[in-house]
Amino acid sequence: MMKRFLALALCLCFALGGCGEKQSTGHSEDYPAPTATENFDSFALRLAALPELPPEPDENALWAELDKLDYDRLGEEAYWAAYQALIDDHNAQYHAYQFAVEKLRGNGVDAALTPPLTVYTLCTARQMFENAGDKNVVYSPANLYLALCMLAETTDGDSRAQLLDLLGLDSVEQARGGANALWRNLYKDGNTGKTILANSIWLSEQLDFHMDAVDTLADSYYASTFRAPMGDKATDAAIAQWIDENTNGLLSDAAAALQTKPETLLMLISTLYFKGTWSDQFAPSDTYEDAFTNANGGEQRVDFMHKQDERREYYRRVAPDYGFTAASLPFRDGTSMWFLLPDEGTTLTDTIFAELPRFVDTGGLETPDPGFEQGYADIHWSVPKFDVSSDLDLIPTLQALGVTDVFDPDAADFSPLTDLEAVVSAVKHAARVKVDEDGCEAAAFTSIMVTPTAMMPEDMPVIEMNLNRPFGFLITGADGLPLFTGVVNTME
Repeated sequence: MMKRFLALALCLCFALGGCGEKQSTGHSEDYPAPTATENFDSFALRLAALPELPPEPDENALWAELDKLDYDRLGEEAYWAAYQALIDDHNAQYHAYQFAVEKLRGNGVDAALTPPLTVYTLCTARQMFENAGDKNVVYSPANLYLALCMLAETTDGDSRAQLLDLLGLDSVEQARGGANALWRNLYKDGNTGKTILANSIWLSEQLDFHMDAVDTLADSYYASTFRAPMGDKATDAAIAQWIDENTNGLLSDAAAALQTKPETLLMLISTLYFKGTWSDQFAPSDTYEDAFTNANGGEQRVDFMHKQDERREYYRRVAPDYGFTAASLPFRDGTSMWFLLPDEGTTLTDTIFAELPRFVDTGGLETPDPGFEQGYADIHWSVPKFDVSSDLDLIPTLQALGVTDVFDPDAADFSPLTDLEAVVSAVKHAARVKVDEDGCEAAAFTSIMVTPTAMMPEDMPVIEMNLNRPFGFLITGADGLPLFTGVVNTME
């Protein structure tokens, strides 16, 4: 389990599986189809063909069917025959689903991508968190990675080189293969857990594009392609609806705030939706109000969930300068949510910056430094029910990380996409994470707006994990890939 946690942002490439494909409209069963004025399908040039997985069998449905069997009516022999038939059918469906998932993921991951992905995750997370102050920050490394790979496909020269340097990649071909592998490695749409990724390209209907670049995005990034009148309310509503459909409505306000302009050349949008159910859920009867001490030292009254886990892995640093405890809550599908709790008197920011390299560097705990311990313990959990979100402008962040040319009208190179001179005029990243007794639901999107420069707009021991003060969290997907990470400084 720890290997997966330490892997965090690691390992993307694997051979492509041969699963069947299905056309995705982006529609969710939880939300009605958009109205005629908002229908993004009406703007579609090409809808992404997503991997098609067989349905994952529902264990609760199996038990319900078994409970329906009437022993007295069927008799012993018929009862046990019917019982075994239901078990066999369930097992066959389960194995078919698991086989399809493994086939989709291919031959595993490319260890050569481990170091650059580690560096990318560390430097972006540090840049996101270092100015958090007393505010919450939520960010999806995987989602931003996909969006920046897509942006690299549309650029060339130094503009592309700076993006690839941040991503730790040598070529756009490597970005293409890595992003495709990341997509396939994370994608899951089952009963025990969901990690749904979606990408889209929104092109101005008034301008010409080099369709080779657009086709590459569609083929390698599972990106749906739309062409629409920019600066039109119907287009903005359709974009917001597309995001809502692919994030289960978790980021509706941030999506509704996105606005194209008549001079907008295109928008690249990447979304990530996650839903996991705790392997051992919290009992609502054990939830009660208690005090959370925020980053400013103030006290807030919030609902805390409580339970005890026996013999659970934990990690702890005991040192004069700072200390912390880390433990995880697993989801039913094998993913996990880790919590990093600084000791009293130790700041969350100092702990995150000191320990994040250890946790994302594969093998970082193989030879722990003095004062570090790991083992198994009975974990007494006290976890606040929380709902935290961020809506970030990433242009300053990317500029600080060395990506500057795409924002500079004198240096930006979008020649693979268009003959027009253009720049990136907006980069927005919104993310939200909700935790309750059942599990965790989270979503993120990154939107990148490109505008022609001629019309450029202005600018066993017992471990107490009582999360009653600022704490960090990390949600990992398959093979430890980083879905969401954040710092929680306040419950307001």
